[in-house]
Amino acid sequence: MKFSLRQIEYFVATAETGSIVQASRQIPISQPAISAAIAHLENVFGVSLFIRHHAQGLSLTPEGRMVLQEARGLLSQAQELGSSLNGMLGRVQGEVIVGCMTTLFPLLAPDLIQNFSATYPEARLRVIAGHHEELTEKLRDGEVSVMIGYNMPMPQAISFQPLSALPPYVFTSVDHPLARMDHVRLEDLVDEPFLLLDLPFSRDYFLQLFSSAGVAPRIAGHYPSMDVIRSLAARGVGFGLGNARPRNQNALDDKPLAYLGLEDECAPLIYGLFTVTGQRIPLRVSAFLDMCVENLSNRNLPGTI
Repeated sequence: MKFSLRQIEYFVATAETGSIVQASRQIPISQPAISAAIAHLENVFGVSLFIRHHAQGLSLTPEGRMVLQEARGLLSQAQELGSSLNGMLGRVQGEVIVGCMTTLFPLLAPDLIQNFSATYPEARLRVIAGHHEELTEKLRDGEVSVMIGYNMPMPQAISFQPLSALPPYVFTSVDHPLARMDHVRLEDLVDEPFLLLDLPFSRDYFLQLFSSAGVAPRIAGHYPSMDVIRSLAARGVGFGLGNARPRNQNALDDKPLAYLGLEDECAPLIYGLFTVTGQRIPLRVSAFLDMCVENLSNRNLPGTI
């Protein structure tokens, strides 16, 4: 073989970061070593892998994109070989890359990373945040081994293991007339300004709650961040809906919030683990899945009540 796995690793890191400087920090290795590895691969393959943009980093050529796809597969196979050998010895080693829905990420990622590292010191967990569609694509392409998300239609080739149900709730300012109540109905809220979490799937889920109750909300604003909605609600701008009630019941600016249950029969969000059906699961990934089932099944999300 005229090239090494290490040279392939340098190429993939550069392609994913779009910069030799960033790749050298990520690996870490010197910039000249990465430049030399890329030049060697271009000489071996007889093609240019990157387009060099002065002061703007690198972008892949069409040939470079083809090589990147094969290179990722090669590195994955090499890691699987190492994991298989370690598995024979009962050791959990290597990196597990997990994709996590944006709304679950701040609640789950810190707890998962800490627990996995403490339990398996020779392994490393990397959690990346994203929306449903992009994470599904990464799961199918093998860029992540596991996806943590909500139950929703998926391709047949992807399996779902539920962990816990998250029923919806209402939050308002403590000065809101409804704040004195323990529970409300969605029809009680139709004249109130609704602060909608405008993220893929979340948006449709919350609007469907109103639709199922036969009413329509008065949307006062669309926001991509639950923290922003909580802060606005605490200031009396409107009310919000959520599914994971944090232990810290104040908004980020420390203004208090009131939380109310829903009397309507609302479908909860169910979150869980997605994996590719029929794919052999490495020991390190199996260890992560088992940890999630043990620590998260039928329990509140970390940091919530």
